Amino acid sequence: MPSPAFSEAQIREQLRAVRYPGFSRDIVSFGIISAIEIAPNGRDVTVRFKIATNQPQIAQQIKDQAGVALQALPGVGDVRLEFDIQNPVTAQTGVGPQTLPGVRHIIAVASGKGGVGKSTVAANLAIALQAETGGSVGLCDCDLYGPSIALMFGVDREGASATEDEQIIPVEAHGLKLMSMGFLLSEDAPAILRGPMVTRLTQQFLRRVVWGDLDYLVLDLPPGTGDIQLTVVQTVALDGAVIVTTPQEVALIDARKASSMFSKTNVPVLGIVENMSYFLCPGDGQRYDIFGAGGGEREAKRLGVALLGQVPIDIATREGGDRGRPIVLGEPAGAVAQEFRAIAARVRSAVERPVAV
Repeated sequence: MPSPAFSEAQIREQLRAVRYPGFSRDIVSFGIISAIEIAPNGRDVTVRFKIATNQPQIAQQIKDQAGVALQALPGVGDVRLEFDIQNPVTAQTGVGPQTLPGVRHIIAVASGKGGVGKSTVAANLAIALQAETGGSVGLCDCDLYGPSIALMFGVDREGASATEDEQIIPVEAHGLKLMSMGFLLSEDAPAILRGPMVTRLTQQFLRRVVWGDLDYLVLDLPPGTGDIQLTVVQTVALDGAVIVTTPQEVALIDARKASSMFSKTNVPVLGIVENMSYFLCPGDGQRYDIFGAGGGEREAKRLGVALLGQVPIDIATREGGDRGRPIVLGEPAGAVAQEFRAIAARVRSAVERPVAV
């Protein structure tokens, strides 16, 4: 029997040049290699991978790049790459983004720019999903620096508690399970946090909260594409992201950046919500396009995603958020609430489509 031209350690070293799609870590440190076999001829190689994902393109990207890396190994013959792809809903590998026990779907609500009403959309989307499905819904306020969910749901601050094993018990309001930094700080206390602490707190909000059985967990992300967003996509397996923007170009520029971030980290963009889309004058019913017209629709077409809805500027919506009763609850028969119900129906349809693996 001829001696191998290379060792298993050399194969692993070659594969360290391959990054897991969307991450800076290589596939070896990610722990997805389940077996390496060198044939009796000492030249042919078989590498087996085990991945929990609902996105088959990830396996294809790894296969293409790993094949190139191994073909560059001196003396290599035939290279065989085999993949065991498992649905992350039923597989928990402990590596990379994971589902949360008992949570069926996780949806991120994001924006590239602050001030576009992302938290208003997240709060009303969560309530509308509950109303549309009759299921259980949670809402996690991942904006550690500027939390607003406590106010928007009328929950007393410093209201969260913990179990004996230091698991966080979410606050319940209007039938939803809620978690927010606003429950842990007094109203005027700033969250003075640096990068590592931000990462740890974000992970705790997701993994150490006793969410229980949920049909949907909505994540209200802060604006931008920084530490918190990256921690979220590396910690939990998202079913998709909803991008919130206003119609004007200055907001759409940042919406593109948010969409690009999710694309690079292999998170599907479910669509765009155009908030503050227009204003209907209560006196004469005339429509005013204060921030321009059609920006969200044009951007959705440019990105190749759905325009999930167009939410108008509305006094009652603003008042509902300030008073702790979001508009879907406060005026369920109104036009704005019905638009949020329509958005929720489209989001539900997008995330519950069967996924081929």
